Amino acid sequence: MLIDTMMRLAACGLALVVLCGCPSTAPPSKFPSAQAALDRMKASHACANGVQAEGKIDHFSEQGRIRAEVLLFAVNSARLRFDVVSPFGAMLFSLTSNGKTFRMLDLKENRFLYGPANGCNLARLTQVPLEGHVLVSLLRGEAPLLVHEPSAATIKWVDGGYRVVVPSQHEASQTLQLEVYEADFDKPWSEQRLRVVSLRTEQRGRLLYDAELRNHAPAKTAAPRVDPDGLDPDLPPSGPACGFEVPRSIRLRVDLTGDDVIVKYDKVWLNPPLPEGAFSQVTPGGVVPELVLCQ
Repeated sequence: MLIDTMMRLAACGLALVVLCGCPSTAPPSKFPSAQAALDRMKASHACANGVQAEGKIDHFSEQGRIRAEVLLFAVNSARLRFDVVSPFGAMLFSLTSNGKTFRMLDLKENRFLYGPANGCNLARLTQVPLEGHVLVSLLRGEAPLLVHEPSAATIKWVDGGYRVVVPSQHEASQTLQLEVYEADFDKPWSEQRLRVVSLRTEQRGRLLYDAELRNHAPAKTAAPRVDPDGLDPDLPPSGPACGFEVPRSIRLRVDLTGDDVIVKYDKVWLNPPLPEGAFSQVTPGGVVPELVLCQ
């Protein structure tokens, strides 16, 4: 009887581990180095040229809280489009960046801003001063890595996943938390897929930004875009057939400004078709364009 009870308890414990997705012990086949884990993280996302998503953006700051609907494209290497719509369906902002030039239509203030596509300008909508390529990586669930010496990174098993610390130049460092896909737990390390659940980037003891990526779920390649009138040819996906887990909740925090932004996906597709002009805007009539320069 005692043995039967112990076996049932052990089975229940194993079931709980499987259900929570956070095993307390490392996989049988462990990564031989931190760089091997980082390489597998990148390989897990390598098929993605970008994402298209529909969802919500929730921004907390000293000025209060702003919630809105968001439609976005985030495509390699630093192409971005955010269309922010009020809960009542009115367009509030449209921000585009082709990686070099930033443009933003602010319909609340009837302003059209343009300038270099740096983190400072992109933060006019997201409130988080991140460069375009960093945002693109995070919005598809990948960790943008600082320049580093592969042998300098360290790895250990903590809190049901791998914690990787990456020292970089200019006294900067990153701390990543990576989880192994449950289906890959017993596979050789070279075949394990990894999801990013958190990323902390610091420089000289100051937090630059903190990212939390939660509620991962499978996503697949977008379908071709079809002209309903049949006049133009179908617009194919912008990349190969692709499939991996994408976080449905992405939270970005900046201690220096106190800004806290959460992007939640209701729908998300990989390698979406890209209509001509998706990452640019023309100046609307009746609005004087304003050049904005910031560092």
